[in-house]
Amino acid sequence: MEPNKIEDILEKYFEGETSVAEENQLREYFSSPNVAQHLEQYKPMFGYFSQAKEQKSTHEIPLLPKSRDKKRNVAWLSIAASAVVLMGIGTYFFVSEQKETTAVASQTELGTYQDPEEALKATQKALALLSNNVNVGIESVQYIKEYEQSKNKIFKQ
Repeated sequence: MEPNKIEDILEKYFEGETSVAEENQLREYFSSPNVAQHLEQYKPMFGYFSQAKEQKSTHEIPLLPKSRDKKRNVAWLSIAASAVVLMGIGTYFFVSEQKETTAVASQTELGTYQDPEEALKATQKALALLSNNVNVGIESVQYIKEYEQSKNKIFKQ
C-alpha cells in the first residue's frame, strides 16, 4: 500500500473520521513487515490493538440476587432521607437562633438615648400612640354601654 495513502488514513484516524474498513487497512499495514521507516512509531500501537482484540476474560462475575440489591437500595434511601431531614431541622434552628440574636440585640438598644431632647421626643411619640389606642378602647366601651342600655329597655329584667 502507498505510504501517502496510509498517511492520509492515519490523519483521518487521529481526527476520528475513519471508517471500520479504513481502520482494518491500517491494522493490516502495520502488522505487515514492510512498514515505512517514518511510520514505525505507530506500529506498536496498532500491534497492541490487534493483540488486545484477541484477549478474552475467563473471570466469572457473580450475579447478586435482585432482592438483595433492592434491600441495599432501600437502606441507602432511608439513610439519605434521614440526612435530609436532619439538615432541614438543623437549618431551621440555626436560622431561628440568628433571628433571636438580632431581636435581643435590638431590644437592648431600646431606651438608650444620649441626647435628652431626642429622648423626650421619642417618649412623647410613644405616649401619643398609647393615648390613641386607649381612646379607641374607651369609645368601644361606650358602644357596649349603649348596647347594654338598649338591651335593658327591650328585655326588662
